[in-house]
This record gives sequence, C-alpha cells and structure tokens, in this order.
Amino acid sequence: MGKSISRTIAEFVVELKYEDIPKKVIETAKKFLYDSIGCAYGGLQTKDVNILYNIYKRMGGAQESTIIGLGYKLPAVNTTLINSLAIRALDYNDIYWREDPSHPSDLIPAALSTGELVNVPMKDTLTAIILAYEFEQRLCEFATPGIRERKWHHATLTQFVSPIVAGKLLGLNVEQMVNAIGISASHNYTVGAPTAGKLTMMKNTVDPMAVQAGILAALMAKEGYSGTELIFEGKEGFMDTFFGWDVNNNKPNPVKMEGRSETGEWSWNVDKLTEGLGDSFKIMECGMKAFPTEALTHTHISATLEVMRKNKIDFNEIEEIKITTIARAVDILFDPNKYAPKTRETADHSLPYCIAAAVVDGKITTDTFSEEKLKDTRIWQVINKIRGEASEEFEKLFPEKQPSQATIILKDGTTYSHYLEYPKGDPRNPMTIDELQIKFNSLSARFLSDEKRKEVKNTIFNAEEFSTRDFMNSLIADKKI
Repeated sequence: MGKSISRTIAEFVVELKYEDIPKKVIETAKKFLYDSIGCAYGGLQTKDVNILYNIYKRMGGAQESTIIGLGYKLPAVNTTLINSLAIRALDYNDIYWREDPSHPSDLIPAALSTGELVNVPMKDTLTAIILAYEFEQRLCEFATPGIRERKWHHATLTQFVSPIVAGKLLGLNVEQMVNAIGISASHNYTVGAPTAGKLTMMKNTVDPMAVQAGILAALMAKEGYSGTELIFEGKEGFMDTFFGWDVNNNKPNPVKMEGRSETGEWSWNVDKLTEGLGDSFKIMECGMKAFPTEALTHTHISATLEVMRKNKIDFNEIEEIKITTIARAVDILFDPNKYAPKTRETADHSLPYCIAAAVVDGKITTDTFSEEKLKDTRIWQVINKIRGEASEEFEKLFPEKQPSQATIILKDGTTYSHYLEYPKGDPRNPMTIDELQIKFNSLSARFLSDEKRKEVKNTIFNAEEFSTRDFMNSLIADKKI
C-alpha cells in the first residue's frame, strides 16, 4: 500500500507557508474572519454560550488564550469550545454544502486559541484558518453520498480537521501531525440526532466539541502521544465502518444502502480529499449567511420575500404558501416538529416558521427567534398554510444550485411565484463588504461602540500586522457587559 491519507494530508499541512497562498485567498480569509467574529459577539448573548462560559470560568486554569469580546483568559482547549460555540450559536456563520453540509468557521477558534497560546504572528494563524476551510470543505465531498445522508452529523468531519489546524500552529512535524489526526478521529463520531426532530442546544454544540477535541489531540501529539495512522482507510476505520470501502484492496467498494432520503450506492472519492492540494484553495468556494437560519432555508426565504415585496402582499390575504425544493430539505425542514417549534434551535431549522415570520415581518433577523417572537400569534396564523413539495428536477440541480420555487396563493385565487437558484452570500451572489459591515455592526452593537467597531474591522483586515495575542486583545469589548 502507498502513503496513507493522513500522511498525505500531514505533509501538505506541514509544508504550506503563508507566502505560498495567493493574496486574494488571504483577503477572503479575512472576510470570513470578520463575519465570524461578528457572529461570536452575537453568540455571546445566548444562554448556551453563557452556560459554558460560567462552567469554565469556575474551573479556571492557565491563562493561555482569550474569550472573544469578554477578554477573560482560560486554557486554550477551553476557550476554543466557548469561542466556537459563540460563532455557531446563532446559526449565522458560514456554510459549505456539497455531499455534506458544514460550517468551516466553527474551526477558526482552533486557530485563534492555539495561535494565542504560542503567540505566533497572525500570518501563521491566517494560514491555519485557510487550512481549516481547505480540509473541512474537501471532507464535505469525500463521502458519496455524504455522511449526513448516512444519518451522521458533520461534526464527524470536523474531528479530522481541528487537530490539523492546531497542529500547524504548534509546529508539529509530519509524524506528530499524523498522530494528532489519529488521536482526534478515534473518538468524535457524532450521530445525526442533534439536528433531527426537536432541536436542543446540542444542535450548535456538537461541532464546537469536535473542534475542542482536536486541540487536545494536537497537544497530546506534541508531547509524543501516538494515534492511529490508518484512521481513514484502515480496517474498522472511517471508510470501512461507514460502508463502501474495500479494506483488503484499498479501493472503493460501492454498496447499496438506504439513507435518510433515498436508497443509493455508498462509496468514497479519495481524490476529492487529497488531489490538487495547493493548486487552488477551497475557501474561495465557501458561502456566507444573510439570515441566521439553517442553510437550506436561505433560498426559500429570499424567494418568498421577493414574492411578498414585488406584489405588495399582506399576510392576511394568504390562503396557501407552497415551497418547492429538494427532497432532503423537505425531510429536514418540514418534519412535524418544525410546525410547532418551542426553542430557538428548532425555529431556525424550521422552514415553515422562517417563511411564516418572513411574510409577517418582511424580514428575518436574530430577533425572529426570541422567546417573545415565538409567541407571536400572527406567525401561528400563517404557519399551517405552508407546505413543502419535493422536486426530482430540483434534486438533479443540487448542490451546484440550491433551487427554490416560492408560490403564494391568495384567498381570492390569485397566484404569485418566484424561482431562485442561489441565496445571498453564495460565492456566485456574494455579500459585499458593506453588507458584511451591517451584519457585523448589528451583532456587535451591545459590546462595541461605533469607534471600537471601526477599530476591530481595521484590525481584522490588517491582521497580518499583529501577533495573535495582540489581535485577540484588540477584540475585547469597550462597553460594560
């Protein structure tokens, strides 16, 4: 057998230098950093982030790295979890979806906390962030169909990437990097249940937990701890246990299996994971979120709002709303629990709720999922008028396109419709710097003055001029929290 998958990845990671990365890639990484830091300020206001913060604050420990915005310092392993959950908590951070969905920015705190721990220049931390996107996104194309279709959560992918990010900044050599991947990926497989049915705080927490585990794995590898090298392709490794791999002959062995939404052949595309490393960078293909909701809702929300605005419809006039979409969106977003959401976590994954709120308020914001808004009787007047319809034709277009047909039928029989293929924030319909700034300012207003918001933006877009420690200190809020 030739070189292992882990070793191929490790060699590329160890050898990559900041100077090897095109300027446009670095600038794109800064945009995602800006977006993610904004999401973190917003996430600091959530109950789940504050629960974790209070637990770890009571535990204390070495003051190795900083909690974004708050300035409190804790061990890097612990700040990683808090910061990652802060970015993730509002479901407003970035999105990449091919065979699998993922939010690569969940991994940014692995770079920030580790980079601050060893106080490397932000050039190195930006390099590690770009590596986070590279391998998280490649893993989204590795399993065919994706592991989400196989009823597992994408945190299962993150477990392979977080030790790479931390290990790069800890200066691991190739052997240590191989060990770090093997350590982390031995124990972080995550079932799909946290994003199925009635959702809880764990919906946003399982991926940050996989990010946190990778920091510990890298630290262990740095001290000489060994890990399983053939964690991908070996006997009872990732590919073997998730089906579709011939261990004896080290090649794909497609098997017919029943998934979440269809029966199909399960297999693996190793080239998607290891070929062409460094020729281009996957971060350029990642999208951002214009709404704080589950990624599959975005095109539908945009299409519905367009119908409402263009035709000046009052929600009281509506008889029925039909959303035509792909089968997996119907399965995820229209299950019975989504018609009676009682928590923010369920509501922002409920397409009926999001569409109802959009037609009632004419917008979707973080306030859409507040406890007060969940009791808005106007939304409940509309929500049961909304139904999802799966389209085989749309299924053929996904994931290259994210098609939606929003059809609104009025009580007098008049019908209006709008078709859309890409949500705002998709690389083919990107958010502008001005739009990003509006998003950042709305999320950080509680913590930062107008002057401080400008200062933080300037720091992020000139990050290479700072050490990681100084960079993290520059994010500390100037308003009383």
